[in-house]
Amino acid sequence: MNLLKLGVGNAKLGKNVAIVDLPAGHTCCQSRDCGDKVDRLTGKLIANPHAKFRCFSAVSELISKAARLKRWHNFDLIKKLKTKEQIAKLLINSLKANKDTNKAELVRIHTSGDFFSQMYFDAWLIVARAMPEKIFYAYTKSLKFWVARLNEIPENLHLIASSGSKHDELIKEFKLKTVEVVYSVEEAEKKKLEIDHDDSHCYNRRVKKFALLIHGTQLAGSEAMKAVMKGREVNV
Repeated sequence: MNLLKLGVGNAKLGKNVAIVDLPAGHTCCQSRDCGDKVDRLTGKLIANPHAKFRCFSAVSELISKAARLKRWHNFDLIKKLKTKEQIAKLLINSLKANKDTNKAELVRIHTSGDFFSQMYFDAWLIVARAMPEKIFYAYTKSLKFWVARLNEIPENLHLIASSGSKHDELIKEFKLKTVEVVYSVEEAEKKKLEIDHDDSHCYNRRVKKFALLIHGTQLAGSEAMKAVMKGREVNV
């Protein structure tokens, strides 16, 4: 059986996290403030001219051909399937196939990519219900898919609206848990937002809104790059 290629944790998330990734940008259909992507064949960056900051996941594909190919492998397998049940079966089998992903208590849906269709989103609802021993979580700008199933989200699936989507108005309308990218600790403090450094705010139901500090490679001369460089100076 052809399965998805999954990851397990990293320095930020720890080793107890299974990671399911898709191509950055190409699957981010409701994104506004980011949306950079990398050409599948040439490996060249296709920048979103309207983006406020550079997509960290797109940059990782720019640097690593292996990461790009792995994500496209996953996307290709999923796109071939015709029903949400088939997609869910593929996801479940892939999570169970590797001893590390099988024993992981947390599943991060997309450090790269996003929910690209309602059927794919619905498949994850099936997966979460079928694996109640795990905690699933995802940052997402695909708010329309979420709102369409607002009353059907399993208890062990935690969704976080990533501000900067084409449908940010849905965040306030439906009181969605949300995260905002900030350029400094001072900005977070001014907005009275806690900064999450390890994703623990994602599955803490007491936290309704929090911040992520801008990081990674940003466009030269941009406000985002200035913020990253300032942060590096502070941390020296």
